[in-house]
Amino acid sequence: MEKETIGVLGSGTMGRGIAQVAAQNGHNVVLVDINEEALKTASNSLRKIMERLVEKGKWEQDFADKTFGRIKFSQSVNDFKDCSIVIEAIVENLDVKHKVFRDLESIVSNHCILASNTSSLSIASIGAVLQNPDRVIGIHFFNPAPLMPLVEIVPAVQTIDDTVNRAKKLIDGWNKVTVLAKDTPGFIVNRVARPFYGEALRIYEEGIADFATIDWAMTELGGFRMGPFTLMDYIGNDVNYAVTESVFKSFYYDPRYKPSFTQKRHSEAGYLGRKSGRGYFDYSENAVKIEPNKDSALGEQIKNRILVMLFNEAIDALFLNIASKEDIDLAMTKGVNYPKGLLQWSEEIGLEKVLNQLEGLFHEYGEDRYRPSPLLRRMVRDKKSF
Repeated sequence: MEKETIGVLGSGTMGRGIAQVAAQNGHNVVLVDINEEALKTASNSLRKIMERLVEKGKWEQDFADKTFGRIKFSQSVNDFKDCSIVIEAIVENLDVKHKVFRDLESIVSNHCILASNTSSLSIASIGAVLQNPDRVIGIHFFNPAPLMPLVEIVPAVQTIDDTVNRAKKLIDGWNKVTVLAKDTPGFIVNRVARPFYGEALRIYEEGIADFATIDWAMTELGGFRMGPFTLMDYIGNDVNYAVTESVFKSFYYDPRYKPSFTQKRHSEAGYLGRKSGRGYFDYSENAVKIEPNKDSALGEQIKNRILVMLFNEAIDALFLNIASKEDIDLAMTKGVNYPKGLLQWSEEIGLEKVLNQLEGLFHEYGEDRYRPSPLLRRMVRDKKSF
């Protein structure tokens, strides 16, 4: 049986990554970008990636040729007319997305799913301009799409069950790990992960430790693959700051998501991270590596403070029905490579211990940022477990 044709709009890193995943799973793919240069770059990049996979012995040459041959590079959205799903991966601008989705609706069949790979915009607002918004859904891949197993499936309030089921079945068929998330700012991963960056920045701003020491505490003692500052430098301070600002604004300025002046100043100074050669760390050739302060008591203090904030965020996401407990833990291990699911981890440490530490922070600072989730309080009171 011939597989359905997949449309991907936008040939940047995410768009071409999604196109590769669909093509290597046997689908014909229409990759559209109005920018001819961008399409050429995408084509060359995909060619090189596939050649490298053959060189490493991960793919056969015949498989690479067939996969590349399934991707049609086009500058016209009219080529989406026979697609059963179109996944949009363009600029994070609601006005631009509205125009694009209106255009798509006039081209594709009534049965075609219209999906967005947005990481920060509301799916309900994207679909609001359509005559048939019940086929709009968020399908949020993580970068790089061919390697990262997690995909967040985000129905809007308008989305019907058939759209959700079809989208989930398709992405599951690509050997991805899918989680269902409520259409709220940051969905699961970008919401729950905020304290990993935010609390690390706060610890630095208070003069408790420098960037290298905080990163050392989280990798060596916490078991994370990257420390918060190395990770922010990898993502790009401009990108990470924009997401933080967007989540803060979208949550009606809840202090838990408050951006940091340190990150804003680094972004303004052009210290964007690896891509600019300098971020929190210096990536130039002759840079002197800053050695961390490997004081174990200080390291434990840093690790525990960031961890309890992460635990609280995950517990609050469960409290507000953002996702199931299984999907919250799956999302954090498969989407951002956390050493353990946060709900499971909080229970291993002891919920009462987590609550006591949060209440200590809340009492010391008097800031809403440290308020414990009502669900955490209830679970400790009723001696319950996840």
